Amino acid sequence: MADECFAHPRLAAIYDSLDPDRSDLDAYLRIVEESGARQVLDIGCGTGVFALLLAERGIEVVGVDPAQASIDVARGKPGSDRVRWIRGDATTLPPLQADLATMTANVAQAIVDPHTWHETLRGVHGALRPGGRLVFETRDPARRGWEEWTREKSHRVTEIAGVGAVESWVELIEVSGPLVTFRWTYAFAADGQVLTSDSTLRFRDREEVESDLVAHGYEVQDVRDAPDRPGREFVFLARRPPHDRAERTEA
Repeated sequence: MADECFAHPRLAAIYDSLDPDRSDLDAYLRIVEESGARQVLDIGCGTGVFALLLAERGIEVVGVDPAQASIDVARGKPGSDRVRWIRGDATTLPPLQADLATMTANVAQAIVDPHTWHETLRGVHGALRPGGRLVFETRDPARRGWEEWTREKSHRVTEIAGVGAVESWVELIEVSGPLVTFRWTYAFAADGQVLTSDSTLRFRDREEVESDLVAHGYEVQDVRDAPDRPGREFVFLARRPPHDRAERTEA
């Protein structure tokens, strides 16, 4: 299930305004250009920011997300008719032959259940053409980034057209092994409503991710640094082998 910040209609509607700096997507745009991809599968597309950037460049895009409210926001944006929007996830994809699949931002880490993670890798593998690539990022657990997720460091008030002032902050709830749970709070000045959204991320180390990819038939081509967060994240580039036409058995 999607977190409330993506699934609640009022929160989905302000998501882009609360996170306007999407320079993290620049690295993905460069990878799309490097690969020459003409059909991209954007998994966890959210409100469609990346999918629409690609569509503007003439790329055929399929955007998939489990949150209907986020899909509705994406569909309401200019140019949205160029993208095929699907409510769901990578475990139940229609037949595709994508050149590239992406999981930007926190998407890979938000898949916390090990079985669902393996089914996701399997589903993406099947949606890629032979030689197609998967690219995604995940935070390096050694950096313990969650220690910075405090109200003091995150608190801000954002003025949003047609909405008014929205106060927001994050608080760490629990760290249990590789699972980190945190809560965003949103307070709307216009009517006093306060909404919260709890999220859990799984922090996988580099060796675990590479092992999972190989187990599901991928070739790990590169592990890069995230240019906007140097030393804090891994960006994985994996490929379905060019001559691989058989689906893998479960790892």
